[in-house]
Amino acid sequence: MKFTSKAVLVPQENIDTDQIIPARFLKTTDKVGIGDHLFEDRPDFGVKRGSQILVAGDNFGCGSSREHAVWALVDFGFKAVVSTSFADIFRQNSLKNGFLPIVVDRQTHALLNAGTNLTVDVDNQTLSIEGGPTVKFPIDSFSKTCILENLDEIGYVLKHDAAIAGFESRG
Repeated sequence: MKFTSKAVLVPQENIDTDQIIPARFLKTTDKVGIGDHLFEDRPDFGVKRGSQILVAGDNFGCGSSREHAVWALVDFGFKAVVSTSFADIFRQNSLKNGFLPIVVDRQTHALLNAGTNLTVDVDNQTLSIEGGPTVKFPIDSFSKTCILENLDEIGYVLKHDAAIAGFESRG
């Protein structure tokens, strides 16, 4: 899986999940339409639809564990967010929802400007910066497989249903 998109930049550090999706929008269990409220209380971010890659400041997704933050980013059209670090729960929620949190070092992050074309290659775990370097990013093999095959954890288990049934029948 490979995609190229212009970067949207929100360089502030410590953007918490309440800034990503305010608490008043957490009553829904439907992921469709929640992206309409992405950064609702932060119009100063100036995020507009059309890009698939968000570049954020350090410690993106801190705060509460609301999965709705990831839902809003995905419904808005983003496939990945690039930062120097992520809150652990946000990172796990991202991967469980097929959304790619890409960690880069500060030197690479400093090269990421709004409007720059970035190419994400999940197979090779690389981020390529137009006119700049290509860098590797970490992702565990299970999450990588799920993202490449567009599966969540349940879908991954169901993919192995025949093998599981065979094992169970051997009793």
